[in-house]
Amino acid sequence: MTTAIGRPSTRSSSGVERYTFRIAVTDALVIIWAVIGAQLVRFGISTADVDGPTTSTFGLDYALVSGILVVLWLLALRLHNAYDPRLFGHGPEEYRAVAAATVRLFATLAIVSYLLKLELARGFLLVALPFGLAGLFISRWIWRKWLGIQRADGRLCDAMMVVGDRGHLADLVAALRNVPEAGYTVVAACCSDGTDPIAGVPVVGSEHQAAQVAERLGVDVVACSGSWRLGTEGLRRLGWELEGTGIGLVLAPGMTQVAGPRILTRPVAGLPLLHVEAPTFSGPKRAVKTTFDFLGALAIGIILSPLLIVVAVLVARDGASPFYTQSRVGQGGKPFLMWKFRSMVPNADTMLPTGVNDGAGPLYKLKADPRITPLGRVLRRTSIDELPQLWNVLRGDMSLVGPRPPLASEVEKYEQDVYRRLLVKPGMTGLWQVSGRSDLPWDDAVRLDLYYVENWNLVADLKILWRTVSTVVRHQGAY
Repeated sequence: MTTAIGRPSTRSSSGVERYTFRIAVTDALVIIWAVIGAQLVRFGISTADVDGPTTSTFGLDYALVSGILVVLWLLALRLHNAYDPRLFGHGPEEYRAVAAATVRLFATLAIVSYLLKLELARGFLLVALPFGLAGLFISRWIWRKWLGIQRADGRLCDAMMVVGDRGHLADLVAALRNVPEAGYTVVAACCSDGTDPIAGVPVVGSEHQAAQVAERLGVDVVACSGSWRLGTEGLRRLGWELEGTGIGLVLAPGMTQVAGPRILTRPVAGLPLLHVEAPTFSGPKRAVKTTFDFLGALAIGIILSPLLIVVAVLVARDGASPFYTQSRVGQGGKPFLMWKFRSMVPNADTMLPTGVNDGAGPLYKLKADPRITPLGRVLRRTSIDELPQLWNVLRGDMSLVGPRPPLASEVEKYEQDVYRRLLVKPGMTGLWQVSGRSDLPWDDAVRLDLYYVENWNLVADLKILWRTVSTVVRHQGAY
C-alpha cells in the first residue's frame, strides 16, 4: 500500500490490460480444450459419429461446428462483460458473468438447433458445457488468487479518493482496507469536517473541491459516501466535471451490511431507488439449504468415514469415550447436544482454569489449555475434532454453514441485536471460520455472523465451504 498522496507508483493501466489479456487467452485455451475434448469423446479421433460419417444428415461438419462454438463462446463472454476490470479480484460478479454467458449460449444453441432441425449431437454439447464451465471457473479462480497477492502488495490497484463526512468516510476506508483484493487504495479524502487525517488518509480539500483535487492528484476513482452533502445536483455536477478525465465515479450508499443479491436498483422518474429485500428465514430457499446440508453432510461423512474410524480408535486408546458432547444453543434458542472428538483429558469440565481467558467477549478460549491432550492438540489444529458435527447436521440441529454455535452462558450475555444469530441454524463453518476464528475480536465475530444471517444464500455457502479448506490447511485461529 502506498503512503504518498496520489496514484500508487506500482499502478498502471497497462498492468490491468495485461492481466485482462492473460484472462482472455486462458479462457480461449480452456474453451478450445473443452470443445475439442467434447468432440473426441462424442465422435472419437476421426470425429465420426457413432451412427455414420463425420457429418450429420443435414451436412454438419463437427470440426467446423467446434470452431464456430469456440468463437461464439468467447464472444458471449465479451458481451456479458466477463472482461470488465471492475469485476476482477473480488465478489461473485465475475463468476456470474461467466456462468450467464455460457448457459445462455448453450440454451440458444439448443433452441436454434430444435427450430432449424439441425440435430446437433446432444452428447457433444452435454460434454462441452460442464467441462468448459468448470475449466473457466477454475482458471479464473487461479488468476484471482494471483491478482489478490499482487493487490495485497499494492500492485494493480486503483488509487481512490473518498468524499463525504468524517464518520462515514472512516467506515468506508476501513471497509476497503479489509478487502485489498478488490483493488482500491485510498490515498486521499475530501471532507468539510476539518483537516485532520481520516483513518490515516490525508484530507486534501473540501467536498466542493472534489473534482479539481481528483484531477490534480491523478487518482483513478472518486468514491462518494452516502453522506454526500451537496445533494443529487452536486453529485450530478461532480459527474459532469469528471467527464473526459478518465476518473471513475463510485457511490457508496452506506448499506455496508446488506449484500448485493438483496438490493435491486430501479430507476423511477430519474431517481435510482434501491429496493432492499427482507432477509429470508423460511420457504423454498430454506428447503433447498436443508436438502443441501443433509446430502452434503452424508457425502462428506461417507468419504471421510475411514478417517473418522481411525481417529475414534486413537482417541479411545486411554479408555474414555472418543466423543465429547456439549450443550449448545441452536436455532430459535433451542438447546441441542453438539458432538466432537474428545480433545481433552477425561473430566476436563471439572478442571476449568480460572482467571485466564484468551477468547474475545463472552467466548472462553485458552491458547495453551493444559487440559488438551497431545492428540487433541493435533485434532484441534486441523479441525478434525469438529467432524462428528456432521451427525448434528444430519439430525437437523446444525447446518454446514452458519453462525458459530454458542454456549448457553454466552447467550445470557448477548445484547439485544446479537440474538439475531439464533434466527438460523448454527454451522460447522461460517464467515467467522474463514475470517480468523478464535483470533477475531468479539465485535467482528458478531458482525460477520449477523451479516451471514441477513444475507445467506446457497452460492455464498459454497464459497465459504471452499474457503474453509484453505483456512483449515493454514490452521488459522485454531487452538
